[in-house]
Formats: sequence, C-alpha cells, structure tokens
Amino acid sequence: MNAAPDWFTEGFPDVPMDGELWMGRGRFAELSGAVRRLEPVDPSWRQIRFMVFDLPALDQPFAERVAAMEALVQPSPSPFLAMVVQRKATDHERLMSALDKVVSEGGEGLMLRRGGSLHSTGRSGDLLKVKRYDDAEAVVVAHLAGSGKYEGMLGSVRVRRNDGRQFHIGTGFSDEQRENPPPVGATITYKYYGFTSTGLPRFASFLRIRNDEPEAP
Repeated sequence: MNAAPDWFTEGFPDVPMDGELWMGRGRFAELSGAVRRLEPVDPSWRQIRFMVFDLPALDQPFAERVAAMEALVQPSPSPFLAMVVQRKATDHERLMSALDKVVSEGGEGLMLRRGGSLHSTGRSGDLLKVKRYDDAEAVVVAHLAGSGKYEGMLGSVRVRRNDGRQFHIGTGFSDEQRENPPPVGATITYKYYGFTSTGLPRFASFLRIRNDEPEAP
C-alpha cells in the first residue's frame, strides 16, 4: 500500500494495531484502486476506515486484547478509525444465526478466535473462518460466449485447478464483469458446495479475481 494522507492517521493511537482498510462490502476493487494511487486522492480516502481487530504487541490473551482495543478506540480518537465488533460465540445455534445474517448482507463468513489465545502469525487452530461454503482458486484458461440475455457478453469461463483438471464457471458474475471478464491467465477465487461424483466442485460460482487490484494510474 502507498502512504495514506497525513490527515487520515492523525489521532491514531501510537501502538501497533492489526486491522484492515474498509470501504464497504462489494467495494474491494474501488478500495484497492484508491490505496494504490501514487498520490492519494482525498475524496476517496475520506470514505475509508481502518478497522482494528487485534493489538499484536500486547502479550495478553485475546479476550484481554479485546478489552484493550475497546479502551483505545471507543470512543474513537479519529473518524477514520474503528474496531471490528467482537462478540462471544455462546452456542452453535446463535453462531449459525449470526453467520446467516452476515451472509445475507453480502459477507462471506465469520472469524472465530479462541479467547485465551496469544497473538501469532500465520495459520493457527486458534483462529478459524466459519462459512456456509468452501472456496478455492483456479486459473482462467478460456472465455465462452454468452447467449440470450448474455449475448455479446461472457457466458462462462473455463478454469484449471492445480491438479490440471478443468471445469466451467458460469455464475457469480455481475453484468459489468461479464462485459469485462477476468482475463485468461488470471487466478480467480470461486465458491462451491462439496464435490460431484467425478471429484469436481459442485455448484461452482465466481467470487473474485485473486488480488484484484487495478493498476495505479
């Protein structure tokens, strides 16, 4: 990421914070384009927030780090800094209800972190993602033309998995993406629901181009 405007981080606590820049669901490409500009554009950055989800330098269990985050950013010292809402997972039924709500609002899933865990980098059994589906990556090898309402646009893409097997993905694309499809050679992320009897992803649907970052102008 290129440097944020000076005014964006004014008032941020002087401690290491783990988080992500956020512009809203469905706006990842717009966000990525904004932060990759060599010269930041103020109107774009004023729509961005830094969402904190951990304090990596604090050598305390996660539950205590949550309390420390709340003390730092509630109320927030900056309109561009906020904390990712943290809630305890009390039982499976409530967890699934919360998951369904997030998915209905356009989210992919929930992150679960063990309350007594210390901060660590990389994959860990202390941090799990809960989703209603699996996802994986594949490389686009061909575009197939659409028909009917998609005539003159993308109908589907043929993709190749790491094991060399190929299959088609024809759902999950917006009209804009059908007019400007993921280029051949691009790696995409798709979601699916288990496997067919032949071992291919069932109900595969396009999610995004991996590292979908427009070139900075």
